[in-house]
Amino acid sequence: MKHAPDYKAIFSNIAGCIFFIIIFIPVAVHAQTRGTVEVIKDPRIDTLAARRAGLKVNGTTAANYQVSNNGYRVQIYNGTNRKDAYSAQEKFTNLYPDTRTYISYSEPNFKVRAGDFKTRLEAEKLMQELKGKFISLFIIEGKINP
Repeated sequence: MKHAPDYKAIFSNIAGCIFFIIIFIPVAVHAQTRGTVEVIKDPRIDTLAARRAGLKVNGTTAANYQVSNNGYRVQIYNGTNRKDAYSAQEKFTNLYPDTRTYISYSEPNFKVRAGDFKTRLEAEKLMQELKGKFISLFIIEGKINP
């Protein structure tokens, strides 16, 4: 004698297959597609990379972004008195308001230096103009701000 088919078991098997198709097939298909990668970074990284490579950044060449170069400054004061250093700086600023001055302290001396010159000739020209106005004048080679 033949048995009647068990519809509950058949329905259960079909439901299991449908569940498998609905849940696992989209996951497998999604894993096979290529995605996109979004990189989130600080825009200053591009600027630094362009400076290093010498490329253009925002329409200007990277040479315009240089922070410091080698050049020359005229030392107009060297001594231990802070007041004298600041007065020498003020005196120079009154004579040449467009030229930058820098005060540095290296124990026990204060040094006042003026200018950001690319060539020694430019620094010598300023030194000749300052003779008689300041006691000790020297041309110092080092990093400048162009």
